[in-house]
Amino acid sequence: MFGARRPPFRQSAGRIDRPRPVMTFYACGIDFAAIDALDVHAHVSIDWDGRRWRTDEPALSIQSAVSPLTGAIPTIDAVAQYYRERNMAAVVFTVDATAATGRAPNSVEEIAERAALNADVLIPFGSVDPWQGTASVHRAHRLAGEYGVRGFKFHPSVQAFEPNDRQFYPIYEAIAEHSLPLLFHTGQTGIGAGRPGGRGIKLRYSNPMMLDDIAADFPELTIVMAHPAVPWLDEQIAIATHKANVYIDLSGTSPKDFPPQLVDAIRTTLSTKVLFGSGYPGHDVDLWRDDFATLGLPAATVDRVLKDNALRALGIADS
Repeated sequence: MFGARRPPFRQSAGRIDRPRPVMTFYACGIDFAAIDALDVHAHVSIDWDGRRWRTDEPALSIQSAVSPLTGAIPTIDAVAQYYRERNMAAVVFTVDATAATGRAPNSVEEIAERAALNADVLIPFGSVDPWQGTASVHRAHRLAGEYGVRGFKFHPSVQAFEPNDRQFYPIYEAIAEHSLPLLFHTGQTGIGAGRPGGRGIKLRYSNPMMLDDIAADFPELTIVMAHPAVPWLDEQIAIATHKANVYIDLSGTSPKDFPPQLVDAIRTTLSTKVLFGSGYPGHDVDLWRDDFATLGLPAATVDRVLKDNALRALGIADS
């Protein structure tokens, strides 16, 4: 069942052996009543020893953009300080696409461990390579049970898989056993954009309609669709409206560029189903919030989007 239609093999760059920090189980220490906002979409792109998972043009552009503020791609400790200074909290993660890219991800274990040391502002998500079969099932259990990750991130286009293929369902079943949410990239991606063939990245894997199947088959699982899913935005809105267990995070796009139907949905049918996400460090959190304020949404809706909806989606609050 597992392993069918694996992506083309690419020679792995491997990992350099290095001392591992002592494992620390994550226990959330965020005062949710005190923070102003909860960003559900922040990337960790560098390990403590300076190793970066991505060295492509978009990643280098991000480094150039944040260099005036941080001097480099921010470490997870720097990410924590960034949000701490803003009285905010953030969900942090990387993506394990080892089989599809031939390159090991940044350390998910390290993200969880460093988040545990910054538990006043950070919430770690795990990631598993869907193409590693039963090993990914065991790894999902381990990341949740031994490290305390509070959700899992998938990027179907980068990981080169159809998320609704039933061969991957054992992974979702494992995550469901821990009652943790799934965060799926949807729509366009900047990875490979503007390059010949998009560097092999296939956008169809990130069509949100595939997630409708998962939401129907796993009604106990919370699914967050990351980003306004251009070119499938109408489908995305329909899914989030139809499925009580599906949410949308608004990361990756300035609110000033939100299509009209998305703004209308935020104001009405999806006021309790959309979540603040920035895409930091690729997107400036302060600018995102400033642009969001220009939409003229009711204050109660703004509060829901910036924090309250995320608390419910992450299982922190019931309503």
